[in-house]
Amino acid sequence: MGIVVVEICDGSLINSINIEEILETEYPEVAVITSDCLSFCGMCAKSPYAIVNGKRIFAKTASACLELIKKQIESELAIYHN
Repeated sequence: MGIVVVEICDGSLINSINIEEILETEYPEVAVITSDCLSFCGMCAKSPYAIVNGKRIFAKTASACLELIKKQIESELAIYHN
C-alpha cells in the first residue's frame, strides 16, 4: 500500500473520471480508497473532491480537482524523498 492515501466518496463528482487508475498508475506510492461516505454531507453533490492524507481537496471541475490532488500528492511525496 502507498504512503499517500487518497480517499474518494462514492458520490463525489470526481468519479466522472477514473481517478483511481490515473493516480495509481502515475504514482505507485498512492493508494486510492473509495468509501460509501466520507461524512462531508452535501459536498459530494456540489463539487468534485477527495481527501489526500487527511487534507480535503476540491475544485469546480473533476479535471481541476485532479490537478490539485496531484499537487498535494507531490507535496506529500516531497516529505519522504528529502
